[in-house]
Amino acid sequence: MTIPIVHHPDYSFPFPQKHRFPMEKFGLLAEYMRSTGLLTRSNSFRPAPCRQGWLTQTHCPDYLARFAQGRLTAREQRQVNLPWSTGLVRRTFLAPSGTVLAAQLALQHGIACHLAGGTHHAHFDYASGFCILNDLAIAANVLLGQEGISRVLIFDVDVHQGDGTAALLANTPGAFTCSIHCERNFPFEKQISDLDVALPDGLGDEDYLEVVHETLQQALAQSRPDIVLYDAGVDVYQGDPLGKLNISEQGIRQRDRLVLGELKRRGIPAATVIGGGYDDNRANLAKRHGIVAEEACSVFGLD
Repeated sequence: MTIPIVHHPDYSFPFPQKHRFPMEKFGLLAEYMRSTGLLTRSNSFRPAPCRQGWLTQTHCPDYLARFAQGRLTAREQRQVNLPWSTGLVRRTFLAPSGTVLAAQLALQHGIACHLAGGTHHAHFDYASGFCILNDLAIAANVLLGQEGISRVLIFDVDVHQGDGTAALLANTPGAFTCSIHCERNFPFEKQISDLDVALPDGLGDEDYLEVVHETLQQALAQSRPDIVLYDAGVDVYQGDPLGKLNISEQGIRQRDRLVLGELKRRGIPAATVIGGGYDDNRANLAKRHGIVAEEACSVFGLD
């Protein structure tokens, strides 16, 4: 089967080149996927801007309106840590819809990949860690409101804890949050997920993969999900400037193969998002983010 892939050209837009957040990686990732033949016209899906009802189900309406209009306070703007622009507003309201679309496609096809998403630090009424809206929490709430979906697992292996996701879904029946992250890393004030696994600095491939395997088994047993949202962050990479772990690219590939292989074996639909990655070599970073889609194609089959 052809793997559905969700992307929008407005995910990347003119942005300060020297900024720590690599805004151009989304466009570079799509270009890379096209060059490998994994992203074509036939399997490319483009989201529309996120529905207002989806946004306000998860986030504060006043916060949403003031961000859209460029009226955040100076303190709030520092929390965003991204220069406000109409381009930023457009991509911010597109990306959560992309994760919802990937989840809907996953329910139809068993797997779908979103070439963005994983903005897991955003809270109810404030931004954090380059995250303005929490696409994972938004998608989980949308899914739980539709017929046939009663349990959603968010399996987050980004190097940073999914603190916003944990806080936003803490009291949501049917939502199970799981975060495997570096303990001594941002955010320095952690939230409580349904399942948290904190890793020591410098952890290598073998030990890391064992933790991922054991945690996945535990999370699946506890949550019994109808669908999994998989945040496949690549900031665990040994050369990532915001990481602190020691995971090779092969280790990332093995991780994604392990997770997606287990979900396929169990017949659980999976929607992937790319999560964090901050390598200054943007082309290499884009290829690293492409690993999860490559493994999805390998595990689920590609005609």
